[in-house]
Amino acid sequence: MDEVFKALADPNRRQLLDALNDRDGQSLAELCAGLPIARQSISKHLALLEAAGLVTTVRQGRHKLHYVNVEPITAITDGWLSRYDRATTPALGDRVGHDAPDVREFRYTTYIRTTPERLWQAVTNPAVAPDYLGHAIESAWLKGSGYVWIENGLRTEHPDQLILESDPYRRLGFTYRTLTADVSGISEELLVAAAAEPRSRVYFDIEPLDDLVKLTVVHDDLSPGSVVLPLISHTWPMKLAGLKSRLEQDAPC
Repeated sequence: MDEVFKALADPNRRQLLDALNDRDGQSLAELCAGLPIARQSISKHLALLEAAGLVTTVRQGRHKLHYVNVEPITAITDGWLSRYDRATTPALGDRVGHDAPDVREFRYTTYIRTTPERLWQAVTNPAVAPDYLGHAIESAWLKGSGYVWIENGLRTEHPDQLILESDPYRRLGFTYRTLTADVSGISEELLVAAAAEPRSRVYFDIEPLDDLVKLTVVHDDLSPGSVVLPLISHTWPMKLAGLKSRLEQDAPC
């Protein structure tokens, strides 16, 4: 956390991250052309951002492309900063006199030093998935087939738990699980409220980038004021951070 805060403290480094967030995968020359910062300074700032884990690089021919890695920022947001978020948001909402934004989608992108094949196996193979994601999904992985969600020793089945898309090593989609008491800290009242919401959807998009894989997870079709959204906004980043760490730890030299 200290390294991330230190890296974000400099306005030039924040400007670099904003530039990459607007258009990911830029070379040093492209960044220099778009920012009023000296080339040597940009190189030093990029090195510090990379050391803090906020930027990932990929070699493409003679060029080194730079990509934003949101995982460290998400970890801080969902960890230390979230306790202040929960404490201040209701009072702020009362003061300004309007409702919270109507958010109906959760989106998370990370870059993992692995292959699409290894990533796919880590997500879909129930024999190894708990070590990578903390849960497993048992399914034939055919469009329209059902699945069983296995977590914390409990098996959750429901007729509405369906595979929506299954394109090996590229794209995976399924209706979200039925929430049960195995979700840490969830009350009976929240379980009832979650069960009353329409079934939401989860998509894993896998895109190879040289020796990296860009993984984008989108959880959408959530209801207005969804009680599921705050839960998955906390659990998905944790699960995906574990997936990235374990895959890169197991990567062959």
